[in-house]
Amino acid sequence: MFKTDNKTPPIMKQSRAKLWIRTFILLIFGTLFFLALRRDVANGLFRWSWGLFCFLPCLGVGFWMRRLVPMQVHIASRCITFSFDRIYFSIILFLVILKVIAGHTPVIAVVADIVMCVILGLMIGRISGICIRVRDLKKQHDLID
Repeated sequence: MFKTDNKTPPIMKQSRAKLWIRTFILLIFGTLFFLALRRDVANGLFRWSWGLFCFLPCLGVGFWMRRLVPMQVHIASRCITFSFDRIYFSIILFLVILKVIAGHTPVIAVVADIVMCVILGLMIGRISGICIRVRDLKKQHDLID
């Protein structure tokens, strides 16, 4: 599922940089979505229990999706890189577009809230899974600092 390579990759290709970038993106999305969800809950349009009901299964799916991320171990530079995941990107892009459309249609505004919970579940699950997978690969190849 992964291959090894001895060339030193650029810093922005290494797992640590990519994980920080993904964490920052998650922080931005999470903040915006939380504020929107809080507003809808306060207005009685949405309930936190509904959000949790949508979030938890997607958290598991996102965690499972870590397996789809192609990774490379670079023994010489003692780092791991991973490639762009087109499947995940396509799913998130579709969900964001769906959220925007639903958010601008008052009749189905609840769908936008559900989609936000789905996106957050997928993002948190996937980044958590990738972190664990990177750690396991580093342990397996004795790259732990």
